[in-house]
Amino acid sequence: MMKVKFLYLKILLLSINLVFSQSPPKNIEPFKAGEALEYRVHYGIFNASYASLTLSSEELNGEKLLLASGYGKTIGLARLFFKVEDYYSSYFDNENVSPVFFKRNIYEGGYTKNLEVQFDSESNSAIVNNIKNGTIKTISTEKNIQDLISSLYYLRKNFSPNSIEIGDYFTINMFYDSKNKELSLKYLGKEVINTKYGKVECLKLMPATNRSRIFKGEGSITIWLTNDKNRLPIRVQADLLVGSIKADLEKFSGIANPIEIQINN
Repeated sequence: MMKVKFLYLKILLLSINLVFSQSPPKNIEPFKAGEALEYRVHYGIFNASYASLTLSSEELNGEKLLLASGYGKTIGLARLFFKVEDYYSSYFDNENVSPVFFKRNIYEGGYTKNLEVQFDSESNSAIVNNIKNGTIKTISTEKNIQDLISSLYYLRKNFSPNSIEIGDYFTINMFYDSKNKELSLKYLGKEVINTKYGKVECLKLMPATNRSRIFKGEGSITIWLTNDKNRLPIRVQADLLVGSIKADLEKFSGIANPIEIQINN
């Protein structure tokens, strides 16, 4: 059961990257280089892990790109029982949020994976370098493909609740674990939630999930994005067969726009 507690980064990122929609006004930028988000992940009453996402401006092969870096680890007593060190990074162009280069290097209780993926949007292909296994292969990808990290920023830049009906489903193309995956998510409408920053109106989203050894089934995962110009993933919750995991935004800096906090009269 210990491994169940530390699915935090996968749940956080996989849940977030399940939604695509129509573009908001072009003059609104929901993120910028210098943004840093930090999350505390709880399993029941226990503060079990930490995850962060940072955004910087970098150059790769002479091309100016944004670099999104994700990091997650277990903390406190949980680390003594099950050590987790996960690193993710995605280089993508800012205009279209199209991934160029993706890295995944993880250690989870002895399980490791070390991958590098180079995307070619013109030929719809990806070169996967499995560093751990010493293999390199080229795989065809779907159009408008996203990696595990870039999908979050694509979502934040393109999602608009004004063009979505409550109950609508969306399907997207994502490249994960060297495979093309089609994922869908249901838009549940707007909800005001209590956070450490105050009451925040959010867009509530639910990815379609099947019952498994970990998840209860449909409705097991819910994510909340701030209903403002940032579209920040402020909360993620996953109901498991035993207990639940909840990730809340603990700290943030360098965001493009102020978070809209509701003030009670």
